Amino acid sequence: MKRTLIPTKRKMLGEILVHSGRITPEQLTEYLRMQRETSKPLGAILVERGVLSPEDLANALGEQLGIPHVWLRKGLVDPRIVHVLPKDKALDYQVIPMFRVHNMLTLATADPHGIFVFDEIAKMTGLEILPVLCRANDIIEAIHDAYREDISIEELMASAEETGIEVVAAAEDRGIAEIAEMAEGSPVINLTNLVLLRAIRDGASDVHIEPQPGKFQIRIRIDGVLYELMSPKLEMHPAVVSRLKVMANLDIAERRIPQDGRFQVNVDGRTIDLRFSSMPGIHGEKVVLRILDRGRALLDINSLGIGEEMLEEFKRLLRKPHGLILTCGPTGSGKTTTLYAAVSMLNSSEKNIITIEDPVEYQLKNINQNQVKETIGLTYAKFLKHALRQDPDIILVGEIRDRETAEIVIQASLTGHLVLSTLHTNDSASAITRLLEMGVEPYLISSALTAVIAQRLLRSICPECKTPFYPPREVIRELGFDEEKQLRLLKGKGCSACYDSGFKGRLGLYEMLEMDDGLQRLILSSGTVDDYQRYLKTKGHKTLRESGYEKVLKGLTTIEEVKRATSMEF
Repeated sequence: MKRTLIPTKRKMLGEILVHSGRITPEQLTEYLRMQRETSKPLGAILVERGVLSPEDLANALGEQLGIPHVWLRKGLVDPRIVHVLPKDKALDYQVIPMFRVHNMLTLATADPHGIFVFDEIAKMTGLEILPVLCRANDIIEAIHDAYREDISIEELMASAEETGIEVVAAAEDRGIAEIAEMAEGSPVINLTNLVLLRAIRDGASDVHIEPQPGKFQIRIRIDGVLYELMSPKLEMHPAVVSRLKVMANLDIAERRIPQDGRFQVNVDGRTIDLRFSSMPGIHGEKVVLRILDRGRALLDINSLGIGEEMLEEFKRLLRKPHGLILTCGPTGSGKTTTLYAAVSMLNSSEKNIITIEDPVEYQLKNINQNQVKETIGLTYAKFLKHALRQDPDIILVGEIRDRETAEIVIQASLTGHLVLSTLHTNDSASAITRLLEMGVEPYLISSALTAVIAQRLLRSICPECKTPFYPPREVIRELGFDEEKQLRLLKGKGCSACYDSGFKGRLGLYEMLEMDDGLQRLILSSGTVDDYQRYLKTKGHKTLRESGYEKVLKGLTTIEEVKRATSMEF
């Protein structure tokens, strides 16, 4: 007779809850006293008092019984194994087979005490059952997904050999728009649409299609981190790449050189821009798709996450008729988004706003946007010279890369224009030294520069799986408190909503340097970065890390995430 594998190691429920930071030892003593007085189970008392949700109690009981807890995310259920249990039984029992290793079936369940259900499934399948604990809602969603999609996906993969590249090459429908309506007939089109649909709905910023020895993998970048989406057969790779090239109106026969293109699709009533980039490699072409979702773009300056006091100061500086405002930080830190939000705030019929970008990421109404084309000599500097003859009020320059561009930008800001641009530096003070290193004269910097905003993007704690905990003494000390103080912080446990990372969404982290007389004197006297930072400290200036720790105390992110974001060197 097949059996259910449940470890026999048991812990006390109170011990588990204290260890996980759900309650303090003092609270446990009080709840145990109440248990003795009322004869109610400890778990029931904690649920009644709102200390635990029923789901939290189930997880704790699962740990007490030795049943591991997993978050049932996409891709964790093997679609080839789910049919060992009929769908109606899966719904009745609220379980789903996840995968099979030899004669052992891993079974997701929401009930840690469902021993009779496990035994019944063991009899039905002839397999040994290893239960793992998952959320009930995730199990129901996984049942509907797996039992609905497994056949179509399997047929899609199985028919790839028959399809080949010919089907894609013959597809002349270059005006595809509705990804949600899966094209019938071609498994390659179905797979391509499925990948794009999932990436867009999951809020991904990029899709990576990468050929590897024996397979090709598809990964998506969410909140700055790559997650594997699927690994189809290697034979499908040329067809998928060709399909994307057809959509981007590129040459599907050219595989020796990189190609760039773009196309648009409509998903859930939104228009999504996708930027295509291919690069030949030893195993085939790698393709990266940048997803530019205007519906998700933060073009409202009030929604960027800038602190209230700094935001009011930033708005005041943006309303000045002339000057240079820089944003700085590493690639992917949100610099361009900040500038777009600033330009959107300033956009009006009375202003002539010109942007010079490489590339133009979002198209804005009533703004004259231009794209750099270095292959024909249209560099930032050359474009900027011509832009100054177009009677601009405000100029946005995507990036200051060289001395020529820096000098023209500064001259423009000194001759009555408001100029916004970006620099790649670690912090706001380093932006001054970067301009000096480019060869810009100190007196020009001190006269033209209005403000510098340094920024990073921090991953936010997932609201679906956030849980409180009590940090160790060294963390309390680092946050600037007496290590004897009892501090309660938040972290994400990881769940299907956040790809098991504990983070979902991002928030901005900012520091701002505003030019004043003292800073001007330091620049003119050839001060160093350390000199600037010491001076700013005397003015109450907060560093990026200090601002990040404030967000940790508010329960928005974690101290590890702040350290990761503020330790970047480039």
